[in-house]
Amino acid sequence: MVSHAEWFSCELDQHTTLRTVLEGTATETGTGFFDVLVQSLSQALQTRYAWVTEYMAGLRRLKTLAFCADGELEPPFEIDIEDTPCQKIIDHSQFVHYPDNIRELFPRSSKLKELEAVSYMGVPLSNLQGDVLGHLAVIDSQPMPKAPRNLALFKIFASRAAAELRRLRAEQDLQEREIELRSLVDGAMDGIVVLDESFRIARLNPAARSVFGLSAEGGTGDSLWSYLAPESRAKLNRLIQQVDTFPEGKRFMWIPDGLQALGPGRRPFKAEATISRYETQGQRHLALILRNVSDRIEAERRISHLQQERDYLREAMRSGEEIVGASDALQKVLQSAAQVADTDTTVLIQGETGTGKELIARYLHHRSHRAHGAFITLNCAALQPNLVESELFGHEAGAFTGATQKRKGRFELADGGTLFLDEVSEIPLELQAKLLRVLQEGQFERIGGTRTLSCDVRVVAATNRRLGEAVQSAQFRSDLFYRLNVYPIRVPPLRERREDIPLLVDHFLPQISQRIGKAITTVPSGTLQSLLDYDWPGNVRELKNVIERAAITSTGPDLRLPETLRTGPREAEGEGEDSPFEALATAERRYITRVLEATGWRISGPSGAAKVLDLNPSTLRYRMKKLGIRKPWQRASEANRSYPPSS
Repeated sequence: MVSHAEWFSCELDQHTTLRTVLEGTATETGTGFFDVLVQSLSQALQTRYAWVTEYMAGLRRLKTLAFCADGELEPPFEIDIEDTPCQKIIDHSQFVHYPDNIRELFPRSSKLKELEAVSYMGVPLSNLQGDVLGHLAVIDSQPMPKAPRNLALFKIFASRAAAELRRLRAEQDLQEREIELRSLVDGAMDGIVVLDESFRIARLNPAARSVFGLSAEGGTGDSLWSYLAPESRAKLNRLIQQVDTFPEGKRFMWIPDGLQALGPGRRPFKAEATISRYETQGQRHLALILRNVSDRIEAERRISHLQQERDYLREAMRSGEEIVGASDALQKVLQSAAQVADTDTTVLIQGETGTGKELIARYLHHRSHRAHGAFITLNCAALQPNLVESELFGHEAGAFTGATQKRKGRFELADGGTLFLDEVSEIPLELQAKLLRVLQEGQFERIGGTRTLSCDVRVVAATNRRLGEAVQSAQFRSDLFYRLNVYPIRVPPLRERREDIPLLVDHFLPQISQRIGKAITTVPSGTLQSLLDYDWPGNVRELKNVIERAAITSTGPDLRLPETLRTGPREAEGEGEDSPFEALATAERRYITRVLEATGWRISGPSGAAKVLDLNPSTLRYRMKKLGIRKPWQRASEANRSYPPSS
């Protein structure tokens, strides 16, 4: 039995050891802590060796944090855990005690042999989730019998070691995260500015210094207000107060419409921005993230401008349209156009449908000092009347149902270039005053907008109607007519320049043959004579479409026309006309009706009338309505409603 004196001496010795450990490690952390710990543990348990390690899971190795041998600290080293007593501690997270014959149990362990080990006791050091972080162990060169006192002391040392190792790991994780965060912040393309409660800059990343034009060390301690335009200072201050009312964890905001910031040389720039409120160590901070979008806005504007120009030019570029002809009538038109091309004078091009009015407008543009600018077109007859204003002047977001975003109009897109208004006679009467103002003053407002915009645009208009008669019938404003009709150019119909038909055939046929994959190389004299005899109410556009249909139906190298064309409309219809403009509506109605009949009154689709006429289906429907063209079953239905059968 243990006497009271022996028990008291044992307890006193244990408390003395613990006090020594606590006093020795009270002011130590990290390496210093573990050095004191293993020396005290070796002394308390009277073993030759004591060590504490950190486990490197990916390598299956242990790295010593401190190793005490015969009372002296040894340099750190690493060992593999395979075939060592450490393996069971690490893999199974459990305490082990080998009181004797340790080398016989682990004969492949060179470290045990080097230490002349006989006994071993070790315990895992884990985090709060139970993951093994390392281990604490003692080794002796003589047997180490089981002793409750030693086991109790050992576990106390292990508890202290585990707590410090957890603290070290947490500190390492924090440092790694801070390094990673600093790397992310410093490498971010967006400017990041941390502000204190007085809106002074506490920290900012290189991107923020760059947008503000600061040196590598500049900006810290400056007031943020010195880097914002006055209106943005008030705006940001108001939004910060709003953010402070948000619930915890949701105190952040995307700043609507961004901020106006001041960059190098105090030059203002547009910045997208977000703000967020957070607290660290009881202090409140603000984070402002901003990006200079001035270059992007300008690039988007240019891209949009180029895309619009591309879309408007695509059809003409694809078909390779150009002015073809050598007749005196056409040359007179080109001479007249050349005289006015390099001025900013408004031009009104008159002529029947299909005569090439847009080609003359392009001729004017490309020979003017505006040739570097955009050539923008708008077919006023192809749009519903309520859409023309939006197309011309643009609209703001929310201006009307469906206006989900701001959209520039044709006048803005044509700034510095030429705007071609085709079928200008179809512009609604209520919109003509606004168009007149742009022509006279170069100013307008978008739909739903209050800001007056300015533009530098040369307007070329075209019509197939007699605008003078439209003015007399109060369908067109006289002041707008006089403003448009400064320099009129009349494009002759094809029947007035029949000598150009062979040249046009030679121009269109190779293009069409290549596109449809046929080798049509010859135009028989009979075919050419039929083309010369025909009156062409649809003019050059109709000629091109007839050639394409003939090329599709021709079976050999010769171009053969359909029988229906050979008679010509004058003989078939028995109609004459005093002026090329007087019977235009009649000729157009007759021609469209004939195409509709040939296509079974189908409007859209690859075999529809719109395809044959080279018109947008909505444009064809609009022209049908305007010309009073009804489908046969519609006429029958209307007749039945007008004349009900008698009872």
